Amino acid sequence: MGQTMWLSDLEIVLADRVIERGAVRIEDGWIAEIRETPVTGADFTGGGRLLLPGFIDMHGDMIEKEVEPRPNVRMPLELGIYELDKRLASSGITTAYAALSFNAGNVQGHIRSEDNTRRLIETLMAMKGELLVDHRVHARFEVTFTRALGVVEALLRQGAVDLISLMDHTPGQGQYRDIEKHIAHVAAARKIGTAEAAEHVRQRIAQRDEAGDSMEVVQGLAGLAREHGVILASHDDDSAAKVALLHGLGVTISEFPVTMEAAAEARRLGLATAMGAPNALRGLSYSGNLSAREAFAAGLLDILASDYHPPAILPAVLALGETGTGGLPAAAALATANPAAALGLSDRGRIAEGMRADLVIAERGRIPRLRATIRGGRPIWSDGVIGPLPATTA
Repeated sequence: MGQTMWLSDLEIVLADRVIERGAVRIEDGWIAEIRETPVTGADFTGGGRLLLPGFIDMHGDMIEKEVEPRPNVRMPLELGIYELDKRLASSGITTAYAALSFNAGNVQGHIRSEDNTRRLIETLMAMKGELLVDHRVHARFEVTFTRALGVVEALLRQGAVDLISLMDHTPGQGQYRDIEKHIAHVAAARKIGTAEAAEHVRQRIAQRDEAGDSMEVVQGLAGLAREHGVILASHDDDSAAKVALLHGLGVTISEFPVTMEAAAEARRLGLATAMGAPNALRGLSYSGNLSAREAFAAGLLDILASDYHPPAILPAVLALGETGTGGLPAAAALATANPAAALGLSDRGRIAEGMRADLVIAERGRIPRLRATIRGGRPIWSDGVIGPLPATTA
């Protein structure tokens, strides 16, 4: 007989409904049975707390700050990855796509150079077997940083990349359509004056102009993604025309559309739309772009990603569950079933028999609290409030 664990007396969020007080049996890391009522003699009794699928985060930017917590203060790569791993597990994330950038011209500068990003990816992949969370790689490719193309191609051939997003952060379009707001952001981020920030922005625009048409690079990268079976996403779409262009290249996910027009076109073309959980929780984008809550209310939001703050996923899901149509199942799907479908992960994202036992135990409240995380039937994190979850037993 295999290893078995019963979780009982929990409010279980299924794909289409909620079981008020039910139980789940885990067998060898998989969900083997779901009951509508509690069971006696369970390994864990939840006292009516929430049971959700483990969160699938397709875009998390945090790893660079773990490795370099202050400018030019570099920590060992392994230490940064271990710390991020714990942080993700404590936020209910069981599958995480580390969004690693190739963009040496960014505020983060050298940390996003092709060599540093390649080392981060290779180190993360080498450590996969010893980490709590299922880590995957989301390569963020700045289309104007063409010298990184060879590195990305080599990583693809190694099987080290699971998702690619095409980005263009040139001021004046995309996320930074509002030039004045972007200048203020650069000044604050770099701790410089407005005039110096304006000159930096002017140079970025000039560099983009000097680079010329990047379509050849984009087409080449799209072809490599298709060759290696890697999913392609666009980033910061600001118009229907841009969405349509990138869809024609094989993009299937529109990340962080900045206008309702772009999100609507993505939906019309069958692309999944992804936005940040911090945006959804706060109700607005920090850069003044499309609100994730407005997109959700309009039926144009498919996926919530941690973006830069993993703890935002749980409260964002519960907040949307209270305000949107479809209730908690529809809101939970934004961080579970929907990203699983968009990323081709058919074995997770739902609480159903035969699915991986990637689960989150949480508690409602003024500030929702995540109490425990289970991956593949194995408890990987608990805050101790509900008592230590038992190890699976024969």
